[in-house]
Amino acid sequence: QVQVVESGGGLVQPGGSLKLSCAASGNIITTYAMGWYRQAPGKQREVVATINTGHNTIYADSVKGRFSISRDDAKKMVFLQMNSLKPEDTAVYYCNLRIDVGLADVGDYWGQGIQVTVSS
Repeated sequence: QVQVVESGGGLVQPGGSLKLSCAASGNIITTYAMGWYRQAPGKQREVVATINTGHNTIYADSVKGRFSISRDDAKKMVFLQMNSLKPEDTAVYYCNLRIDVGLADVGDYWGQGIQVTVSS
């Protein structure tokens, strides 16, 4: 079994910063692409940022220059540093990891989601 857990969310004022962390544990052989997604009330889930095994990153236009994704393969973790936060960044944030659990069984695993609220 694989568990994926996010942490670091909360309430922050506009212009502030938060760092989200996501840790995977369990029967993990290799982690491939990792990413952060978010879903605001009444909206569809959208991709925020992704990072591959070569540490190449892709960002949504709405967060470019403000957010930074990184990974620690030894610890099986992915991070999202969020700066200059805006009220429109308010959402539930989810991490997603593509994981090989052995015997060529590769799948996408999601965390339970963590709330980020940007408000004064």
